[in-house]
Amino acid sequence: MQVGGRRATEWTMHGERVVDDTRRAALSIADVELPNGVRFEQYVLRVPTAAMVIVVDEAERVLMMWRHRFILDRWVWELPGGYIDPDEEPAVCAAREVEEETGWRPRSLEPLVTFQPMVGTIDQTNLVYLSRGADHVGTAPDINETERVEWIPLDDIERRLRLGEILRSGSVAGLLALLLLKAQGRLCGRLNRRARLGKRVRCVE
Repeated sequence: MQVGGRRATEWTMHGERVVDDTRRAALSIADVELPNGVRFEQYVLRVPTAAMVIVVDEAERVLMMWRHRFILDRWVWELPGGYIDPDEEPAVCAAREVEEETGWRPRSLEPLVTFQPMVGTIDQTNLVYLSRGADHVGTAPDINETERVEWIPLDDIERRLRLGEILRSGSVAGLLALLLLKAQGRLCGRLNRRARLGKRVRCVE
């Protein structure tokens, strides 16, 4: 059902005033009206688009970073990635972030999944790419980004998710999308196609 060109259950935003935009993100307060006519104010955080990469090697291992998150005061495994600079191509940003944070250069990038981490409060598009292989370029990982970089077996990802070792929404969403590909047999199929093109690949189902 629609009312005045809008769905009856659609929320309405009458205005938005910026509280702070001196950092990379912009914090604002929105004047929101519910379908039943109730109006209230709610914080809104608008954050630049982020890009991250799942790098999978020939042994079906995922390139991940072990790092400390001060807000949670916890050590967690994360995928490399970061904010996209103005006028920067998302895939270029994704590849740059992997190399800067881990010292590995992705060989190829393909879109895997796109998501919003918290649609009730935060406006931020997250782009996750899949890279099949990477080359070590000899640069040390950024000490401000990670304590160490490791290749985690894909078969061990589900266990680490259950243990809470992987918490960041981008890492969780991307890795679950990758595990779905594998469960559907699509990851192996793509790897086999690379093998037919002369790429050395080990595929385990």
